Order: sequence, then structure tokens, then C-alpha cells
Amino acid sequence: MLEPMMGRTVSPVFVGRQAELAALNEAFAQACDGTAATVLLGGEAGVGKTRLTASFAEHVTRDGAHVLLGGCVELSTEGLAYAPFTAAIRQLVRECGAGKVAALLPEGGARDLARLLPEFGEPSGDHDGETARARLFEQILNLLERLAEHRPVVLVIEDIHWADRSSRDLIAFLSRNLRAAPVLMVLTYRSDELHRQHPLRPVLAELGRVEGVLRLDLPRLTQDEVAAQMTGILGTTPEFAQVGKVFERSEGIPLFVEALLECGGECSFPDSLHDLIIGSVEQLPDETQRVLRIAAAGGNRVGHALLAAVSGLSDTDLEDALRPAVAANVLQVADGRAYAFRHALIREAVHDELLPGEHMRLHARFAEEISRDRTMVPPGRAAVEIAHHWYSARDDKWALISAWEAAGKAAKSFAYNEEMQLLERVLMLWGKVPDAAELIDADHTTVLEQASAAANACGELDRGTKFVKAALAELDEKTEPARVAELVVRLSQFKISKRRPGALDDLRYAERLVPGPDLHRAAVLVRLGSYLMFSGEVAEGTALTEEALGIAREHGDERLEADLLLNLALGHSIAGRINETIAINMTAKAIGERVGSARVILRSIANTVDTLNDIGRSAEAVELALEGERLARKYGRYRTQGTFIANNRAEALEALGRFDEAARVAEQGLAMDPSLRTRHHLRRIRADVALAHGETDLVTSVLNEVGAFSTQEEFTQELTVNIRLRAGLHLLHGEPLAALEVAEEAVRAALITSKPMLGWRTLALLAGICEIAETVAPERAAALRPQVEGAAAALTVDSPVAEAYRFSVNRDHDAAAAVWKRLDRPYLRAKSLLQAARAAAGAGDREDAAVRLRAAHPVAAALGTPPLTTEIESLARRLGVTLDREPVTGTALPAADAPTAPLTPREQEVLRLVAQGRSNREIAAELFISAKTVSVHVSNILAKLGVATRGEAAAAAHRLALIG
Repeated sequence: MLEPMMGRTVSPVFVGRQAELAALNEAFAQACDGTAATVLLGGEAGVGKTRLTASFAEHVTRDGAHVLLGGCVELSTEGLAYAPFTAAIRQLVRECGAGKVAALLPEGGARDLARLLPEFGEPSGDHDGETARARLFEQILNLLERLAEHRPVVLVIEDIHWADRSSRDLIAFLSRNLRAAPVLMVLTYRSDELHRQHPLRPVLAELGRVEGVLRLDLPRLTQDEVAAQMTGILGTTPEFAQVGKVFERSEGIPLFVEALLECGGECSFPDSLHDLIIGSVEQLPDETQRVLRIAAAGGNRVGHALLAAVSGLSDTDLEDALRPAVAANVLQVADGRAYAFRHALIREAVHDELLPGEHMRLHARFAEEISRDRTMVPPGRAAVEIAHHWYSARDDKWALISAWEAAGKAAKSFAYNEEMQLLERVLMLWGKVPDAAELIDADHTTVLEQASAAANACGELDRGTKFVKAALAELDEKTEPARVAELVVRLSQFKISKRRPGALDDLRYAERLVPGPDLHRAAVLVRLGSYLMFSGEVAEGTALTEEALGIAREHGDERLEADLLLNLALGHSIAGRINETIAINMTAKAIGERVGSARVILRSIANTVDTLNDIGRSAEAVELALEGERLARKYGRYRTQGTFIANNRAEALEALGRFDEAARVAEQGLAMDPSLRTRHHLRRIRADVALAHGETDLVTSVLNEVGAFSTQEEFTQELTVNIRLRAGLHLLHGEPLAALEVAEEAVRAALITSKPMLGWRTLALLAGICEIAETVAPERAAALRPQVEGAAAALTVDSPVAEAYRFSVNRDHDAAAAVWKRLDRPYLRAKSLLQAARAAAGAGDREDAAVRLRAAHPVAAALGTPPLTTEIESLARRLGVTLDREPVTGTALPAADAPTAPLTPREQEVLRLVAQGRSNREIAAELFISAKTVSVHVSNILAKLGVATRGEAAAAAHRLALIG
């Protein structure tokens, strides 16, 4: 059955047709070069001619072409005169106005066009048909040529197999006479409609002999292309078996693929196909046809016992009735004592032949027999089969009861979309069944509540919102405050996912509805607490979460306890207490596994993936994310939670410098049509990759989509990332002052948290902007610098990632590079080495700058990051440094005691003097460098040796024999 595959009926993805698009583009290029061209695009009905021409038209429009569209009309055997040209000129009039169009024509020419459009006034007085017709042709030719003087023109005329004689003649005239103008005509027709006597055939033959005319045949899709089309329509990758089934039924015709996915198992078919199928069935004996109609009501495959029970025939009589159908290959004997129609379309066509009364009676009989003995259908299918048959039988009472039961079964199988659809059926039938609430032991509001929960689980946010609002309209907060509070909380979650305002107000309203220390209050606090934490109000959010956690534990509600623990872990993560975050996540996951909560398990995994990336264990994060995504598919939660885990995987890949993989994961997640908030997360990580690759247009597109230039985000994470991307884009554009302005905005907004990959990462960027801006806006940079350092002083450092970023903030770039190397984050290492090189160059230490540039350059080049590579090469050129020499490695050290990065020769000299007890000023005088440069070297030495004081550095120098 195809119901589970229903989705979009037209694929948002243009599938295949690369060769045909290339041919069209080549013809367009020929036209742009001043040689008019015509393409005759033929193909079967439904094969995708319109989609191809639309895609092509969109492409050439972006390239500056003026595209005019017209289509022929099947009004009679000859069609409507000049219909395609009338449509094209009417489009032009809408775009430019009749006056401007008339100005393109010779004097009086507009009066000839008045025969097609009244906007051009009274027609000319010439009543000589042949002369007037010729003049009309000339005016249209002139119009196209004059239009093409401004920009290339593409005239698309569809369905010329329906064209009237005049239109066919005008098409031939234009093809012969449009010679030296940048005009391309694209003419489509149905090749399967062209019988031997069709009037278009001689026209095509004539045009085929005209120079500049290309004849292009559009083939059917391959199976792989059908799979791609289905993926685009459904928003998810279909199973291989489902692809094969649809490909077989559609035979590679895109329109049939769309129709099959749109209609599922209940669609009708074109009369010609229907008649063909029924014609073969009608040749069978009457009793065989009767039993086939019964079998068709049962589905594509019907067990022998069930068919015998519904038909009332004995085994022998049933076999005798079916034998002719089997012999005619209409029906086939399947395994398990069952019968299957040879082709699904046969079954559907036979089913369409049922009379209304017969249709209802047969479906009712199937429902009764399956209800009596559920073993007559495959395991797990009885509930949904019964619901289907009672609904088809138009028995409202039993259709409602069975749909309610089937919805419950679907929920247990994680089939939330199917659950929601069945609950919608219950709601639809409710008003037709007077005692509905008693029959299913649930009131109307309960059904709405469950439907909203199912919609939330399967990502149908708009439908879920409607269910919640309908339920709230039926409740009184004074008599049922807890029930109202629960729905208001759910409404807030829909608003958050859709980025609509009012979520916090909803949550605070819900909290006021449940003041008592009970589970109802705890359920509200779990949401309110997390919202506040995400909004940067960590202290209040943590306090409310701890209150709720006490309530949950007192009542023994482990599921709620797990959710609250995950919220507490969130607070620890934002505060930078990473090790506690992991421990709490694991505790929550264990509870989720114990109580069987897929949502808790997946949420714990998603959070742990994020935390592992925060502490530098990014490779582990990637592996855990893959496991989480596998579980999300198993639980039927990939679109809602699996895509979020995929986003965290992409973030870990980006941190590791595996940019192409990160981009691919993000795009795959986006193809799943996730919730809006998750989509924006995925788009932002895609923008991070684009920054590294120098794809400024893509970054700008993402920032526009997420509202970074216009929308005030409610959550700190989103707002911080938006600021980071905006600043990064300005730097990529070479706009340090604009980047500085964004940095000042970030500090004013006090957005910085201790989360390593959020707050510390942003602070490091802001500090880097200060360094870059020192040469263009020294006063502003100097004013911003202490604010950045003050923000850094307030943050915690509880991971190597935070430590590396702190080194960057403190301008200890060599130490940062050493940490990034240890964490296998090559891109960040190369960036830190570049910053260290800049610092060395600024201090006049060309040798130290060269060492760092030579270390950074091959890393950046290997990663395929043009902006960073260019920066390194540019600095090297300014310093007169070659990048093809090996960097100086310093003295070799035992592996166990070696510094995190080798000491440069200059650092060894500084360390020797430090060990002698010299001050920075004394060292500067002896080495002929500035005291500030000495300070930088000392900081690098301390970091590389893993010590905190100059005395410890001196001791390490003697112990490791680093100085003579």
C-alpha cells in the first residue's frame, strides 16, 4: 500500500534531464551569439516536458533572458486560433503596458495586434485576409526582434500538437525568418499523440530541414531518477522496495509517479488505461468477475480463508471461480494460501467497477470477518485493516471505533503520522455518532489532545497548533487548570518550533495555572526552565528545574525526572561545567532506557554529542551521532529528533575540519524537511562551512533566511551564532570596521556564555577582530579589548576547547595552536598559527612569523579553505617569506616530557635568559626586541611546557635539557 508514502505531489527537486538541459542551454547560447534557434521538445504525456521547460526558463531568466510563455488549447480538433501567441503578447502587455509594446512596432503595427488583443485598440481596416495575416506574422516577427535588441528572448509554446492551423503556420514562419536575432523558441508536443494523419507531422518534418532547429526527445525516467523524484516529493528517502513498486507501476513517467504518490491505493486512472484493464477482465466468466470484485475490495493480496468467508463460497467453489483469473494472469497464487493481483493497477481498476451499494457491503463483510478472526490477515495489520474496511463501508459508528483503536496501535509502533491521520478521522466522524465518547471511552477534547501530541511527534506543527487551539476552546481553566496548562505548554512548543512570538508568555501563564507542588506543576517547569536557560536566564531556569526535579522524585516519575536532568545538564553546559553535563546526560539516558522513552534516549544522545564536541572529543561525537540517528529511524523520530542529532554531527565534523562531510550531512538533514528551528540550525552549520570555503553568497543567503539581519532571536544560542556568522562574513568581505561594529553589538548585548563552542568561540572571534581592527580603528579596538577580556574573565574553563579559545583571547596563539593540534582540529590550528605569525610580524620577528606560516600553509591548503590559504600567502609575501621550506622544529625532546609544541629558536633563546632570572626588559635589551614581544614569547613558552610560572619554566628547561 502507498499511504505511508504520501507527501508533496510535485517534487521540489528537479530530477535528471541533464542532457536535455545541456542541449537547451547550448541552443540558448547559440541564440545569445546572434543566431536564432528553435528546439522541438517531444515526449509522451506526463513525461515532464513542462517541468523541463519551466526549469530551463527559470535558469535563463536568472541569466537575463526575457521569457514569454504561451500554450495551445485543446478546444476542438483544431484548437483556438493564435492561442499561444495571444498568451505570450498578453504577458508582455502585463509586464510593459500596451503603449510600450506598441512603440516597438512600426507605425500602425499595433492595430494588427489588435486582432489578438483589444488592448491595442481598433483593428486595421484591411479586410483582405491573406494580406492581414501576412502583416500580422510580420508584426509578431518585428516585435520579437525589437524585444531582443534589449536582451535575449525565449519564447516557450507548449502543446503544439493542439495548435490550430494559423498557429502552426506562424510557428513555421518565425522558425524560418528569425535569423540574426537573439531569440530562442522552445516548442513542446506529445509524441504519442502524433498519429500518421496528425496535422503537426508535416510541420515538424518541414522544421526539421530548417537550419538552427533542434529536435529533442524526452525519455522516461530511470529507476534511480524515479527514486530521486520520490525523495523530493516525500521529503524522505523511500525504501528500495517502494521505489521499485512505483517505478514498475509508473513505467518511469513522472506524472504517473506523482499521481501514484498523491492517490495512494485509492486513486482512479485515466479512462484509456482503465478500459484496457477492464476489457481483459470482462472476458472472464461472470462468477469469476464477481469473485474478483470481492477480492479487489480486500486489497492487493487476500488470503484464501478470508476470501472464502467474505464470498460465502466453499473452498472448492472458490477455487473453481478463481481458476480462470489465474489462467488469464489477472490473479496469481501467492505464498501463504493467498491470492494477489498481478498488477496493483488491475486491482484498483476492478475495484472502481464496484457499484456504491456493492462497495459498502463488501467492505463491511471484510471488516466483520477480520474482526471475528484477526488471524486471517498478517500479524499487526488487523486493526488498520478493520478501520479501513469500516470507513470504506461508510459505517460511521464502527469506522470511528476502529479508527480510535488503530490510532492506538499506530502510536505503539511509532507511526505518529498514521496515528494523527486516524485521529483526524475520529474527529471527522464525531458529529455523526451521537454516543461517540461512550463508545471509545474518551471525550472530544481527549482526541484533540492526542492528535496534537501525534502531530508534534511527526513534525506537523501547523496541524498540531490547530488541534491545541480547538482543545483549549473546549476547556475552562477554572475547572481544569492542569489540563489547560498542559495544552498551553504544547502550544508554546509549537510556537518555538515555528519561531513565532509568545512562547515565554504561554509558559509563565501555564506556570501560574498550577501553583501546587504536584506533577502538573513539574511538567510545566520542565519546559519553562529549559526555555529560560536557552534564553540566557540560567539561574532562574536552574532554580525552577531543581524545584521540579524534587517534585518528580517525590512522586517517582522517572520520565519527568529524566527530562529535568537533561535540563539541568543544559544549564551546566551553558555555564561551562562540561564534565557534570556528560554525567547527568548519561544518567538521564539510563532512565530513558529503563522506562522505554525514545524521546529521552534521543535527547540525551543529542545533548551528549554536543557536549563531546564542546570538550574536544569530536570524533567520538560523530560516532555517537551516527548511533543516535540509527535509533531515531528505528523509533520513527528521524524528522523531529534525528535531524537534530544530524545537525550536531555536522557541527562536530565542521570542528574537525571535515567540511565537505559536514555540508553533506547538513544538506541531507535539510532534505528531510525538519522543523523550522532545526532547519535553521542546519543552515547555520552550512554557513560555517561556507565561511571556511569563502562562499559569501551562501552565507548571506543563510543569514537572510534565519532572519539574522532583521529578526531578534529569543534564544542566546541562535543569537550568538548569528552574530558570529555576520562578523565572519564581514571579515571575509574585507570589512574590519563592519566586523568591529558587530563585535561591539555582541558585547553590549551581553550574549556570552561559558559554553566552549558558543561563548568561548565567539569571544575568540571578537578578540581576533580587535587585533585586526587595531590598524584601522585603534581607539575603538582598544575600548573593546578590555570588554572582551572582562567577559572572558567571567567564564569558566572546564575543557581543552575552552582552554584553547582562552589562549586565543589572551593572544597566546601558539599555545592555542598546540591545543588545537592535540584535539585534531586542523583548521583552528592553522588559524591560530596565522594569528601567531601576525603577532610575530608585528613585533618585528620575521623568523618566528615564517616558522608559523610554513606550519599553517600546508594545513590550510589540504583542507581546501581558500580564504585562510590566501591570508597565509598574503602575509608571507608581505614579509618576503617563502612557504616551501621546512619549519624549524627546535631541540628534540623525549616523547613523555616534550612540550605540546616544539620551541622555536627564538623561544629557546628567551627561555635561556628566563632561566638566568632575567626580566622581560633585560631580555628585550639583550635580544634587540621589544619587551612586549618578550612577553608574548614567555606566554608561549609557559603554554608549551605546561607550566604556570617562570620558575617552573626554568626548572623544566634544565630537566629537559632545552638550554645549553
